[in-house]
Amino acid sequence: MPESLVQIAATAAARPRLPDWLRKSETCFPSVTSLKRDLRSLNLHTVCESARCPNIHECFHRGTATFMILGNLCTRGCGFCSVPKGSPGKHEFNLDPDEPANVARMAARMRLRYVVLTSVNRDDLHDGGSVHWAETVREVRAALPAARIEVLTPDFCGDLDAVARVLDAGPDVFNHNVETVPRLYRRVRPQADYLRSLDVLRLARQYKPGLLTKSGLMAGLGETPDEVEALLRDLRDTGVDIVTIGQYLQPTRRNLPVAEYIAPRQFDAWRDYGLARGFRMVFSGPFVRSSYMADVVSTEAGAPSC
Repeated sequence: MPESLVQIAATAAARPRLPDWLRKSETCFPSVTSLKRDLRSLNLHTVCESARCPNIHECFHRGTATFMILGNLCTRGCGFCSVPKGSPGKHEFNLDPDEPANVARMAARMRLRYVVLTSVNRDDLHDGGSVHWAETVREVRAALPAARIEVLTPDFCGDLDAVARVLDAGPDVFNHNVETVPRLYRRVRPQADYLRSLDVLRLARQYKPGLLTKSGLMAGLGETPDEVEALLRDLRDTGVDIVTIGQYLQPTRRNLPVAEYIAPRQFDAWRDYGLARGFRMVFSGPFVRSSYMADVVSTEAGAPSC
């Protein structure tokens, strides 16, 4: 057997076997196909597709999706993420001026009562894309005045004025993910900074005291249970209201391998620990993702229902 094939076989053998609790059927192909067609007609993207979320069939069948703005190319190279990467200067990096209005149009077409917006990182833009972000929030608010809006933002390279710009647009929930424990940042998020992410969340709490704040992390990248508990303490001390914890699943061969499949009982233990620390809501489980069931999560955390 050629050496390269031996290496591939050895790598595959070293990977932990996917447990039964992480096997999810994909049965809603008509819903997925129909919604994808409508999104492409307006040149829109979702993180559900680009990040290869395992819940896409369920969510698209429910008629929900997380819009991903600022295009579909990211300037960062996080090891866990399958969103396409690119270099500034390419035509595809140009901002679509119609995107904010098209997101609002699509959200209205879907009759959403809860709209979740996220984006790629655009470190090539002087404002990190925050003006575009604010415009999108305002367009959605104008199209769906009764809907609640959750924003899942990047860190804008620590530009707190950019964060404030998004907050001034009036979202109902502000989300920024820390993704993993500090020890793993260099490998998992090499262009991010743990303390910088805490600063973003701290500003959101201080700048809009009545706003629900939210953050999320992935388990199974090599962290220890104690490190997760320490991270939860940091988030609570920063004023975060809601935490999501889910299992990392390797989206492509180019991404980081799974170090461990976490048993459901450990997710339950983290949920109980977080609630005991004072979070309003800890959504913790193998298939949990930052935007998964976001409408239900925020309502249970105390936000008014739609």
